[in-house]
Parts: sequence; structure tokens; C-alpha cells
Amino acid sequence: MVKKFVGFFNKQKKFEEDIMENGIRYSSFYGDSFHRLMKNRMAMFCALVLVLLILVAIFAPLIAPYDPAYQDYSAVLQEPSSAHLLGTDEYGRDILSRIIYGSRVSISIGIVAQIVASIVGVALGSLAGYYGGVIDSVISRIMEIFQAFPDLIFAMAIMTFLGKGVINLFIALGLLTWVRTARMIRGSVMQLKEKEYIEASKVSGASTYWIIMKGLIPNCLSTIIVLVTLGIPNAIMYEASLSFLGIGIQPPTPSWGNMISAAQTFISYRPLYSIMPGVAIMITVIAFNIFGDGLRDALDPKLKA
Repeated sequence: MVKKFVGFFNKQKKFEEDIMENGIRYSSFYGDSFHRLMKNRMAMFCALVLVLLILVAIFAPLIAPYDPAYQDYSAVLQEPSSAHLLGTDEYGRDILSRIIYGSRVSISIGIVAQIVASIVGVALGSLAGYYGGVIDSVISRIMEIFQAFPDLIFAMAIMTFLGKGVINLFIALGLLTWVRTARMIRGSVMQLKEKEYIEASKVSGASTYWIIMKGLIPNCLSTIIVLVTLGIPNAIMYEASLSFLGIGIQPPTPSWGNMISAAQTFISYRPLYSIMPGVAIMITVIAFNIFGDGLRDALDPKLKA
């Protein structure tokens, strides 16, 4: 055990010396990663887009020109004008206002669904990776069952069973995406539990809870961050799909998915009605994906300069 620790600290010392020789002096792994992320212009541009989208969602009551649920039957299906920049829908509601408020639904559902998926995935993945054996086999079989069904059909089945509603949508999308998180965390934990510092923790009498919560999960944090960032756009797409099919967010609550669904009848002569919610989905999903890719590259130790 002493030889292992001596070898480990010698390697660490050599690594630090190599860093100093190459002129790299960052205070931490995350400081180094942030520096690399800042050099990725496309990722930073997408980060700016996401910040703007989040601000629009937060301050929607101040930004939206109209109440998204207000129906003006004297202004039904109007073309874009100074009063209604993107026109109105079949109930005279302002389309721009509904798109702005729809960002609240899509972004909040994407984030909350990934929080649910991360909690379930990290918990089960950590247990499977750390204990192995029967526990690993049982959890792995559960993951295989969840992966046996197409994602959208599985989400539709959960929503049909639970019923319509925002809370049920959070649960459905969280259950839909936890498997990928669990698999990644399981693999990381299986590698980390063989490290010297984990062996030292066991020898010193640390509890299993302490080892998992303090020794293993913090070292999986970069993986979790990337999974959450890349999982949010998937959740947004699933929410839009479910709302489009009529089993997600229900009118009159504005959602980009149910707006596209309602606009199908009028697409031939009011194309902006369906195009603009689709553009909003496209911008949000692309921004999250590109930023997630940049974040993954920045947090990958193999790409260190």
C-alpha cells in the first residue's frame, strides 16, 4: 500500500512539473476546462444564446407585448403588423407572446426532466458500479428493460398511464432519459473504485455512503454536467413531440409543440404561425447541443493543451 501511494504521488509530482514546463498554470481542473471552453467561439456564442433564452423565459411577463391567453376575436388570424409582429392565431391571441411564454415551458421542462434523470441515474449507476455482483445485474436488467422500447412510444405510454399534466410530464421525461446517465456513471464508478484514494478510504474505515458521496460522485461531476447539458435538448424535443400529439402541455398554456399542432390547419395561408415555434425549437436545441459538445471537449482531460 505504501509503495502504491509513493508511486501515485511521484506521478502527480511529475504531472505538475510537466505542466509548469509547458507554461500552463491553471489553479484547477475546472479552471483549465473553463479556459479551453472560452477559446471555443461557437460554444461561447451558443452559451450567449442560451443565456438570452433563459432571460426571455424568466422575464416573459415584462417582454411579451400581450397576455398569451388573451383572446381577441376581432383580430383572428391576422397577418404580421405593428400591433402583432408575428400575427395572431385562430383565437386572436398574439403569436409572439405565446412563443415567448412557450420558452418558459420548454426550458423548464428540459431542465427539470434532466434533474430527475440525473438523480435517478447517478443513484442507480453509482450503486451498480460500486457494489457489482447481484446489485449490478439487477440494475442492469432494469436499464435494459427501459431501453427495450422506442423513446417516444415509451414516453407516450407513461403519459397515458399517469395522465396529462406538467408534473407527470416531468416524471415521464425523467424516466425516459435516466438510463444513459446510469450507464455512464456506472462505468466511471467501476474505474474510480480501483483507485488508490478509494482503497485508502476503505482501509481508514470510511463508510460506503461517504466513499460514494465524497469520493466517487464528485469525480464524476464533469460527466454529469455534460450529460445534463446534452440531455436538455432531447427533453425539449420530446416535450414538443408529446404536446404536438396532444398528450403533453394542454391548451391554453402556450407550448411550442401544441402551437405547431394547432397551426397545421392554417399552414397554407398563415405559415408563420407554425414556422416560428419550430424556429424557436430549432434555435434552442442547436444551441444546447453545440454548447454541450464544447463543454464535453473542454472537460475531456485527453484534450488538455
